[in-house]
Amino acid sequence: MSLKDNVDYVKEELSSEEKFLESFVKVERIYKKYKMLIILAVVVILGLAIGLYTTKTIQEKQKKEANIAFNQFLENNQDKDALKTLEENNKQLFQIAKYIQAKKENKTYDIEVKFFKEIAAYQKALDENSIDKLNAVSMEKDFLLKEFAIFNKALLQAKEGKYEDAKATLKLIPEDSQVNDLATSLKHFLVTK
Repeated sequence: MSLKDNVDYVKEELSSEEKFLESFVKVERIYKKYKMLIILAVVVILGLAIGLYTTKTIQEKQKKEANIAFNQFLENNQDKDALKTLEENNKQLFQIAKYIQAKKENKTYDIEVKFFKEIAAYQKALDENSIDKLNAVSMEKDFLLKEFAIFNKALLQAKEGKYEDAKATLKLIPEDSQVNDLATSLKHFLVTK
């Protein structure tokens, strides 16, 4: 290795060390300039992480307590402590429990849980033999028993002697519906009317 190569090597090493020190100084300046913002950002991120973890832990605990309380309620529907725990931890399970309790006592309870609410409205319409209420229930977009409600509406119309209305109502049931066999039987009955 020649002297010139050694000098070039030393210059290159000094140059890279200078660049490193220069970048370190720039970072230090930025840190000093934005020290409060950086510290605030770190604190906020840590706070959010701790908050999310705590919230998730609390929700899991409430979910577990609500499930245990619901199972206790199913074993004994007079368990007031289980109902109170459900009311505090899970409003939907509480409403379902109150609905079950009301059904066992032959009472009505207005439930606000999505599918149960629709099924309760459907059952009420059937109990009252109300074509208008069955019509309203069957018009719900996500109702699970939509075709069955339409069939029951047609059945009530046929019982009332509104045969043409019943035929028109049966046309609303799709061909691929599981209720189609029942609808076909009713259509055959209505052919003679």
